[in-house]
Amino acid sequence: MSQPANAALILIDMEMGFLSPQSAHCIPSAAKTVPNCQRAIAAARKRGIPIFFVIRQYRPDGSDVEITRYPEWAAGGRAMAPGSSGPLSCQMPPELAPQAGDFIIVKPRWSAFFQTQLDLMLRRLDIETVVLAGTTTPNCVRTTCYDANALDYNVMVLEDCTSSKTDEIQRVNIEDMARMGATIADSVTFEARGVEGMENLRRQVHAKACESCAPRG
Repeated sequence: MSQPANAALILIDMEMGFLSPQSAHCIPSAAKTVPNCQRAIAAARKRGIPIFFVIRQYRPDGSDVEITRYPEWAAGGRAMAPGSSGPLSCQMPPELAPQAGDFIIVKPRWSAFFQTQLDLMLRRLDIETVVLAGTTTPNCVRTTCYDANALDYNVMVLEDCTSSKTDEIQRVNIEDMARMGATIADSVTFEARGVEGMENLRRQVHAKACESCAPRG
């Protein structure tokens, strides 16, 4: 089995408030990805790859809810309060429960990097490659993917561990992330190969950049 190669698995918003049909924020196809996410988590643990569980929480008074989401959130039972449990909660299903040594990040907006300590923690761990899973593909997964790229991480997206409102939204967003430069894989490939072949990508780019800047003659 190959080494973890400075990679981290980032699981985004796989909490009951997005998985449960009783929630106003439910993504119908998200629950179907739980077994695939479970496979990816198990594969990461076997390879010694750190796991970041990134979740959304909202104050009961709604003062930190996005302005575009507030009406739906207020009318739908004020989901995902800190410490909540049940179908409207920020609780993760038992199959995806964090273990000792895992990292938990609470994000205030779509991207897992926006106003969180994720980038700081990844750099402290010498992470070069982030492996993304979770929901939804066009919102939280995609914004995290683009921010990771902007911050110079290699990016892998596990397609069968992500979900969208419709198949068409899923398809075009996966295609766009691939065009941007993300590696698109699935949980079975990740289980078998990890991030093999990605670990030197950033180093190669930086080495070529240094070569082009070196004095000549």
